[in-house]
Amino acid sequence: MRLEPRSLTGRLVLSLSVLLAVFWFIAVGLSIHVMRAEFDEVFDSALQETTERLAPLVVDDYIRRDDGTGPSQVAALHPGATDEYLTYQVRDASGQVLLHSHNIGTEPYPAPLRPGFWSGDDKRIFTIATVSDTLFVQVADSLAHRREATLESALALLLPILLLLPLGMFATRWVVVRATRPVNELRDSISVRDGSNLEPIVLQGLPTEIATISSSVNTLLDRLKLALQAERDLAANSAHELRTPLAGALAQMELLADQLTERDDRSRADRVLEALRRLSRILEKLLQLARAEAGIGLSSTPVDLLSLVKLLVETFQRSHQAAPIVLRSAPGLAALMRAVDPDAFAIAFNNLLENAARYGTAGEPITVAISADGRITVTNAVSVPLDRDLDVYRSRFRRGPSTKQGSGLGLAIVDKLIAQMSGTMLLRAVTLPDERTGFECELELPPPKQ
Repeated sequence: MRLEPRSLTGRLVLSLSVLLAVFWFIAVGLSIHVMRAEFDEVFDSALQETTERLAPLVVDDYIRRDDGTGPSQVAALHPGATDEYLTYQVRDASGQVLLHSHNIGTEPYPAPLRPGFWSGDDKRIFTIATVSDTLFVQVADSLAHRREATLESALALLLPILLLLPLGMFATRWVVVRATRPVNELRDSISVRDGSNLEPIVLQGLPTEIATISSSVNTLLDRLKLALQAERDLAANSAHELRTPLAGALAQMELLADQLTERDDRSRADRVLEALRRLSRILEKLLQLARAEAGIGLSSTPVDLLSLVKLLVETFQRSHQAAPIVLRSAPGLAALMRAVDPDAFAIAFNNLLENAARYGTAGEPITVAISADGRITVTNAVSVPLDRDLDVYRSRFRRGPSTKQGSGLGLAIVDKLIAQMSGTMLLRAVTLPDERTGFECELELPPPKQ
């Protein structure tokens, strides 16, 4: 069974299993303590009763066989047949051993000649005085026997945990997984919600504790959807509404500039024209960004990116004669099928080419490479230092130290569209063959699902 301690299920299973083991060991410890006390009572009672029943017999046996020759030993009826834990001695008032059992020697017990119980390191002894306190019968029980009984009882309680604890962990995990399944479903539903997926969460049978989370998230998604849609509509509508009057103003300004003869007037007109052209480019990028925000990147119909890239390169080359493009594809690559929207990919790829033409070294070629595994890279030489963290160029309106005019939206649009196509965009600084610094953008798009 695989546990994930960082997950709620893993934490619950681990915590409950540890608590189960701890409580089991505590219960076993208390049981052993109680059993040991009870065993001592049972063994002491048996020892006392055995001594009281044995005393008349051994004293009578001693009197019958007393010959004054020394300690006598009682022979065993069945030697070695069973374990014998009890031994006994008959001693006189001076402590001399007069009679003893066959499984004990003539060495007197260390217990004093005083009626009652006495405990040593390895024996528990009960003493009875008989014949007017002239003879003492002492019966000894092995403490090792008692410890063995206690140990076997403890093992009988501890061994089941080796089987029950894993079973308990499996049972706990099964119960916890079933109990937390609605939480996982809610988590999965929330995790797939992003800027391109703001659909309400529809889950049935949620527990009362988390049912309100679903409705609260749906309310938040509705408000977020309205806010994003309003933002996109504003950007798109503004770009559309401004494009026509801006184009008209640009055309009128070009006619007016052609009619001006004074140098100062012509210079002012050129600056106005440049500002209008820059504003027109920004409006075009804002319109592209609005379309990217609308989620146009993914398509269910695969297209051949190899043919599309060749077409886009040829079209771009005709309008940008000063920026030569070198297209390289892997040998034997006949097609590159990807499930993307061709218009969205054209917007993204043209932005990469425009970025390379605008910020690259003038006159240096732009290299477009297509690998056999479907990676598309656009590389250009740069004459200005690049930021150490190239990912900052993904941000909107973030431009490098170049003095060339730009909107700062190109790579942000590319990043947004490629993400919608379930792809990745990597930015890196490379060293070109002539030891100059180059800027490379790599696009990697996953193949269509079969």
